[in-house]
Amino acid sequence: MRVLVIGAGVIGLTTAYFLQRQGFEVTVVDRETGVGRGASGGNGAQLSYSYVAPLAEPSVLAKLPSLLFARDSPLVFRPRLEPAQWLWGMRFLAAATRERARATTAALLKLAFLSRDLIEPLIADEAITCDFKRGGKLVVYPDEASFAAARAQVEYQATLGCEQMLLSRELCVGREPALAGYADRIVGGVWTPSDAAADCAAFCEQLADRLRDRGVRFELGREVSSLRARNGRFEGADVDGGSLAADVCVLAAGSHAPRLARDAGLRLPIYPLKGYAITLPVARGAPLPGCSITDIRRKVVFAPLGARVRVAGFVEMAGHDARIPQARIDALVAAAREVIGLKADLRTELQPWCGFRPATPSGLPIIGATPVEGLYLNVGHGTLGWTLAAGSAKLLAEVVAGARSFGTLRAPPTIDPRPFAFT
Repeated sequence: MRVLVIGAGVIGLTTAYFLQRQGFEVTVVDRETGVGRGASGGNGAQLSYSYVAPLAEPSVLAKLPSLLFARDSPLVFRPRLEPAQWLWGMRFLAAATRERARATTAALLKLAFLSRDLIEPLIADEAITCDFKRGGKLVVYPDEASFAAARAQVEYQATLGCEQMLLSRELCVGREPALAGYADRIVGGVWTPSDAAADCAAFCEQLADRLRDRGVRFELGREVSSLRARNGRFEGADVDGGSLAADVCVLAAGSHAPRLARDAGLRLPIYPLKGYAITLPVARGAPLPGCSITDIRRKVVFAPLGARVRVAGFVEMAGHDARIPQARIDALVAAAREVIGLKADLRTELQPWCGFRPATPSGLPIIGATPVEGLYLNVGHGTLGWTLAAGSAKLLAEVVAGARSFGTLRAPPTIDPRPFAFT
């Protein structure tokens, strides 16, 4: 059975990995000339298995005016004459209820825990060197109100199997000494020992090498112009310079998935949320954070990657605008200086980057079958693509294998796929 995977980011590559293990003949196609070049290339590097609560939750509504219109806001809405942007925004507001946020959190935690159980053995078994470190994650809060909300979330997630600890300011600095100079801006924090960090781009490159060795075919630098469907069934994909035939297609094209899905008559509620990152080399002997850190005040994350630190943040609703304003890079540099005390000359070797996180309004990715026979989706992971990749790929491969078993008895999927179904 031939499977075409559209997208060579971390979602597409892990999908190809688990499909190939199920016995399928897999081809991966991507518009870029290399793998992991999109949102996977410079993401925040955190594997945040316990921090999956959606952006769409009740408290964000009261914050919208300051978040959207403050000049230095971490969340920016740039209005465009684009119906998809406004429709996504209205669906986001509709999803910002306590009930939906909690249901989304519960579903995402199951998917994240599955990913955690899969990604570390995958990295070890395939001998992938990507600066993986399960050093834990510390999220720090600037005021009593935000810390109280965090306490409520920790208590709720404890009922779902999360193991987290609430820390005072002093305990935050004791846990992560890099925060000593920032202590007066911290009220408290949440510590999760099971979270990790790793270089997603390095993971993608090496996983692609392993897949090639096992016969997975790669068609890189070939953009899919359209999907062909007839009488409700997938027939193939048109690419520049020809076409690709397959029995099954998995659309894992990130923020570009909606355009391709329209060819098959599908409307995907996905919009690109632009984010930025820099990667800083740390001089030998200089202090390096021992764990991942998220500063809620700035909405910026810090992840140790060997002798480097990835600093990433911000959310912009501005379409696929690939420009990198100097102000955003300067803000990340300022955050690195203030929050974790990096005092080196940060004007060189910053490796500025931006990417487009493919987000759904609710925060739930879309994984599984579509009304078009033979066409499957693994899209819409937002800021959690690296965190959820392995679990999403495993779930998708199980759904495809179950649908293609032709009467062969197969075990049900590892977790319930229904929360992630296309509707």
